[in-house]
Amino acid sequence: MARPPRTIQQGITYHCYSLCHNKQDFLSSSVGKHIFIESVRMCQEKYNFELSATEIVDNHIHLVIKTLENEGTISRIMQYIKARIAEKYNKFMNKSGAFWNGRYKCKIIEEADDPEEYLLSLLCYVAYNPVRKKMCIDPRESFIGFINCYLIEGYQAPVKITLHSFFCKLGNTFDECVRKFMLYEEAYLKRLALNFP
Repeated sequence: MARPPRTIQQGITYHCYSLCHNKQDFLSSSVGKHIFIESVRMCQEKYNFELSATEIVDNHIHLVIKTLENEGTISRIMQYIKARIAEKYNKFMNKSGAFWNGRYKCKIIEEADDPEEYLLSLLCYVAYNPVRKKMCIDPRESFIGFINCYLIEGYQAPVKITLHSFFCKLGNTFDECVRKFMLYEEAYLKRLALNFP
């Protein structure tokens, strides 16, 4: 049975994630993490898009990407990133074979019942992914730590992060946006505590 075609639209936000082949921990080493960062940077040089969030754990990646009108599609962006990671990893490790567990999965943020609420909660979910996987105890100290861009004005993560417009609509100043965004983090931590006593 043929796979259903993806919904490809421009000027919208996608939450994309992809799992390593057979859930193997290809990305657990510092080499895997540096390859991920280098591949995302290369993609940012090749295509014009907004990366609002990204984190990496041992066997999968998360990216929140807003495509722009008349620019690269989400399929081209994700295919490029995944291909570069696999290519660089296999070359460094002197191996061949599948790196990824099939095609990436994605969800369109603007199709949620409340897109703004969904996106702001999603930022917390992605940020705390390394914490849930016991890779760090605070998302602000994770390998990429994109969440700091939403908490510290002018912070520069290892890859270029563009603050999502939904965050920027929270207030008239950066500090006001942060104060309101922290409420989403508090709500997320309460849900996390309920699931992991």
